[in-house]
Amino acid sequence: MPYAVEIAVAGTEGPILAPAGLSSPASVCSGCTVTGGQVRRLAEATSGQELLWVTPDAAKVTFRYTFSGQPGTYPEAIFHPAPSRYTRAAPALVDEARQIAGTGDDLTRAIRIARHVAERFDYGHPTQKLTDGFDHVPHLACGLTEGSCVDIHTYFLASLRAAGIEAGYVVGYFFPEVGECTSGHCWAVTRTNGQTQEWDISHFLQIGRRDAGPALNPKGGFRVPVGHSSALCQTEIGFVDLKLLVEPMVMKGGEPVRFDRIQIRRLMPATA
Repeated sequence: MPYAVEIAVAGTEGPILAPAGLSSPASVCSGCTVTGGQVRRLAEATSGQELLWVTPDAAKVTFRYTFSGQPGTYPEAIFHPAPSRYTRAAPALVDEARQIAGTGDDLTRAIRIARHVAERFDYGHPTQKLTDGFDHVPHLACGLTEGSCVDIHTYFLASLRAAGIEAGYVVGYFFPEVGECTSGHCWAVTRTNGQTQEWDISHFLQIGRRDAGPALNPKGGFRVPVGHSSALCQTEIGFVDLKLLVEPMVMKGGEPVRFDRIQIRRLMPATA
């Protein structure tokens, strides 16, 4: 069944940057339409994915992402991230990831890494982010570290890539079975033996499970992808090394920043 997601933000704060939508094995993204502003479509420098640059002309700007409900694929670029401090693993993390992965087929090795990562984190939203103050993804030794979905999957992806497993970062929205979506979310994708797997270790941890595996919905709900990868750059409008672009962001002082208020709703069917 076709569906859509609408995100509404204030059109009075300045130019707006947003992802253009993303197809996945679950559904083909038919595009994003914008009301309340004039749109330029730009290519992100490292991944080639399309970005939306919006000059508002109304008090409210609405982004409507439409999906066909028919199976699609992730873009090839998702599996080939540019080197950055969000993808570059510390030497100790490289060594550990390769040791934990061990031998066998890549899916088995990825599961070993996922469960090891789950033993390193408690889910939360700490003030200090995983990569703050580093030019790489740091190695976490013994004990538990509090981390968000961004922190957990950054560590997971760096570990997978260190072990030679194709992997990518997906950003979008998660709608629980009960309740509303209030902000963006991220998860991971791997490609092993020609097949695609999706992972959400943070949701395993939220329900008290550390037996993480290739499953998106251990806690139920509905995910909508809108973009991919990290350390985004677009020199034409003047930003580099943007960690993630999920929700629309307003440009202030030459930097994209999050809106204080945002409205997110899922429409099923898409014509609702």
